[in-house]
Amino acid sequence: MSDQSDSSRFSGLFSDRRTLLKHMGLLAIGTAPISLAGCATSTAAQTGSAAPTVKSMVRREDTTRNLGGMGFGYQSTWGADGRAYVMVNDGAGWAEPATEFFNARMWAVRGDVENPQFSEISNFPSLSYATRPREAPRYFGIGLLAVRERIYQFLNTLDRAEDRPRHWTGAKLIYSDDNGLTWFNQDGSTPVIWQDWGEQSREHFAFFNEPDNCFSMLSILQMGRNYSANRDGYIYVYGLNGNVDGLMNQLVMYRVPIADMLDRTSYEYFSGWHSSGAPLWNKDIAARSPVHVFPRGWVNDTNLFPGDLVVESWLPSVVYNEALGVYMMANAGIGCGPDGTEFGKPSYLGFWVSDTPWGPWRQVHEETAWTPGNDPASRAYVPRIMPQWIAPDGKSFWLAWSDIKGIREFGRDEALMTEALAKAKTPQEHSDIELDFLRRYMPGMRMNIQRVDLKLD
Repeated sequence: MSDQSDSSRFSGLFSDRRTLLKHMGLLAIGTAPISLAGCATSTAAQTGSAAPTVKSMVRREDTTRNLGGMGFGYQSTWGADGRAYVMVNDGAGWAEPATEFFNARMWAVRGDVENPQFSEISNFPSLSYATRPREAPRYFGIGLLAVRERIYQFLNTLDRAEDRPRHWTGAKLIYSDDNGLTWFNQDGSTPVIWQDWGEQSREHFAFFNEPDNCFSMLSILQMGRNYSANRDGYIYVYGLNGNVDGLMNQLVMYRVPIADMLDRTSYEYFSGWHSSGAPLWNKDIAARSPVHVFPRGWVNDTNLFPGDLVVESWLPSVVYNEALGVYMMANAGIGCGPDGTEFGKPSYLGFWVSDTPWGPWRQVHEETAWTPGNDPASRAYVPRIMPQWIAPDGKSFWLAWSDIKGIREFGRDEALMTEALAKAKTPQEHSDIELDFLRRYMPGMRMNIQRVDLKLD
């Protein structure tokens, strides 16, 4: 579409084309094409009504509950069938009895927060410790989205460093068109293949060995059931700019037309702000620019135990609150000890709001020592806004997290588990031993939830 045709088409509404694009939030410069296919501003901005301002958010300690589900992560999306889909990492989920330990496993949740019913997506490609070689690459569930009756799931993987915490190196994308019964690789082939070390590449991954390993950790904007609150036809994906402090606290993002989610060449990376205040989008990943920067000092850089990794610091949960017409973000940094190891002190917790998916983000809540239940020993981890449990009036939501309290004691006594594992005669015995140690050392490694109230002007 030419500049001349744009200006003539809209001349009765805007004096110039840049004013129009700024209003729509879709100014694109560089290799990314200009798009006029709607906007991702808030409902209030789209209708011209005045949205209430979120002044603060308050965690309601009296609402705290433990819903079970051994593990952590809990990336969630609200499917077309009315169920929420939840990824559980490093655990057995809600299986009773728990017989397998999974790197990543998908579960479905039906019902409201007072009576949730959990069921396993049994056809999710297996990542069981009992069936995979111990030396095989591990894959963990990260960004997840249900849109147009399809479920997309990113899973990330690590390098094999031993002298430092292992770094995240790539993100594999898989999908299902039948509510999790059948799963496909990004190229449309099935069954899903978990590439071994020598097979990992950009041919099989959405992202792999990118500059500074950016976009190895991903989270996807949630916009209602089946993404139904979206109006501009784009999926918005957030990532971290690297694995070390100074980069991991930098939030980067890209957008992609819904129909082109599987095609990386269609990804447009946020690359800064135009002088008009509009966002810039560019198809060159090297042109990426942080859309927000979190505080430094909350990323681990020293091994707590052999085989340690850089934990999920600053991977956000971003959800659109349709009732209020505001984008909400929850995020946490990991409290490190003086030696640089993780969980040496309580985590950082923050909430932010914005009128658009790309910000600017305004902070409305901060805790430099996040201690649910006022427990100073708490090591709360990866907060997630549950998209299906936002109040109809938008004035409250439910936050989920896992508590890793006890992990440092686990690291101290890991030799005991190693000794016990050496006696295991079968993969099942191996998993049973791991599950038993986790239950004893980290009993809070479950889905904990709590209501958060929004205070409006």
